[in-house]
Amino acid sequence: MNMQYRTLPHGGEQISILGLGTSSIGAAGEKEIEQVVTLALENGVNFFDMASADAAPFPAYGRAMAGARDKVYFQIHFGADYQTGKYGWTTDLDVIRRSIDWQLRALQTDYIDFGFIHCIDEESDLQQVLDSGVLDYIQQLKQQGVVRHIGLSSHTPRLANRVLDLGVIDLMMFSINPGYDYHHGEFAIGGADERMALYRRCEAEGVGISVMKAFSGGQLLDAATSPFGQALTEYQCIQYALDKPGVLTVLPGVRSRADLTRLLGFLDASPAARDYSVIGTFAPADADGTCVYCNHCQPCPVGLDVGLINKYYDLTRAGDALARSHYEKLEKKAGDCIQCGHCDHRCPFHVTQTGRMREIAAYFGQ
Repeated sequence: MNMQYRTLPHGGEQISILGLGTSSIGAAGEKEIEQVVTLALENGVNFFDMASADAAPFPAYGRAMAGARDKVYFQIHFGADYQTGKYGWTTDLDVIRRSIDWQLRALQTDYIDFGFIHCIDEESDLQQVLDSGVLDYIQQLKQQGVVRHIGLSSHTPRLANRVLDLGVIDLMMFSINPGYDYHHGEFAIGGADERMALYRRCEAEGVGISVMKAFSGGQLLDAATSPFGQALTEYQCIQYALDKPGVLTVLPGVRSRADLTRLLGFLDASPAARDYSVIGTFAPADADGTCVYCNHCQPCPVGLDVGLINKYYDLTRAGDALARSHYEKLEKKAGDCIQCGHCDHRCPFHVTQTGRMREIAAYFGQ
């Protein structure tokens, strides 16, 4: 299996499409944690989120990555505190300073690839971060070279947009899965259109997305807990997230080497195993008629990449100048559509793609 990488627009770093979350690995024990990290590195995983449920992963990661620090990227959260041994959330700047110092020592590093404003879900959260000087502190560390990029973690589109308005972040950690996007689950905040608009804005402005909660805490993987009454697979959820605009990497939590090995199987999985078009059968009415770029409509008889054409069109309209350039370089464009209707019949979201192709051809004048 060969890892795939996507480029961070603000910086050019090559980030593995599969990374690791640390939320559930702490209970595995230090030896297993180190072996998980070693296995990840051997298979090309280079992106690690450090918002853990407890302090255990930090020293284990530090030991496992000794000598490999320049090959990996850490998301470190300014507001996640581990001084008691367990996760705590804080906006107290002095506590954050001490926590960050501890995390750096435990990880055996003197710099942070992505310094994250942590868990901004309410208006009051953002105000506390601004008033307490947390953002100023991260920016100071960036000026000193200790922080390479500034990021944000959030579950709330409205607040994510507020931070994007500040123009300071290069990466956003956001919860993306079919449940949340379609009104199901604890963090199903914002409508389908609002959430998709956020993803498009990130891509248009060059802000990458790292994905948390791709499986909705495991709920989507079990028919008994899935809000759709039907289980999805890990591979379907991963592909769903990777198809969203702006997404660079998906960060599932693992508990063992067995979990990681199973997830790495995504890299060799067939298109059928990754196909999440079944969600079209239980997507809500406000998602009907919206292209999600799943390419379930393929193959096109004349070779159009229907999903990519739709994505470039939507991104161009969202203000992404590069998307227009990418569209113009396509070998087959919307104007080449022969209106056969093959894609209309296959689309699980009931998009009239033949009409979209006419609309897109007229928009680009091609």
